[in-house]
Amino acid sequence: MYFDYQYLLYVGPGMLLAMLASFWVRSTFAKYKNVPLSRGRTGADIAAELLNRAGVQGVRIERIGGVLSDHYAPGERVLRLSPDVHDGQSVSAAGVAAHEAGHAIQHASGYGLMRVRQSLVFPMRIGSQLSYFVIFGGMFLHLAGLAWIGVALFGGVLLFELVTVPVEIDASRRARKRLLEANLVTPQEAAGVSAVLTAAAFTYIAAVVTTLLTLLYFITQINNSSRRR
Repeated sequence: MYFDYQYLLYVGPGMLLAMLASFWVRSTFAKYKNVPLSRGRTGADIAAELLNRAGVQGVRIERIGGVLSDHYAPGERVLRLSPDVHDGQSVSAAGVAAHEAGHAIQHASGYGLMRVRQSLVFPMRIGSQLSYFVIFGGMFLHLAGLAWIGVALFGGVLLFELVTVPVEIDASRRARKRLLEANLVTPQEAAGVSAVLTAAAFTYIAAVVTTLLTLLYFITQINNSSRRR
């Protein structure tokens, strides 16, 4: 057994970028978590208000454990908010709650890229669970065709992440716009919301870079293995 230092050369920059993105979003959220909203509304209240104003019916808002575990589940039509967001009355809570409400509004309005993203969930899950085994199995058995099938499976993960980026950016755009239109935040507070959402968006960009570099590493290893034979 040995460690392939080429892996660090390919994937290391992406991993570093992902760590920086995670630090950025957590530190930005923590900063604006301490900035109270002048309107005094909780994240749950804000999400409900935005959904109501958009005419979106039948979406439940639930409190979920964890930190920054907020998400919208389109299959269940449930918007789940972490305690700091669900119960929080801060600029951070407003931004995250509005962002997740933006996803529910995307779903209700039939936003095209969100439909594409949902159609890629299954291929992404298969790719993330099986691609490594198939790639390394193909290389170990000297079956290049099998290894390339693994690359195709891993490509499904990259495609999902590529589609996710504009979906997330659009949800953030909707969040900022609707918060101001509903007079739920002041222009000064909206600047803080933008900071939180920008940091969050960068995590998705970092994920794409990391996955792309990993894919390039796999392709290089398969090509090198084929040449050695």
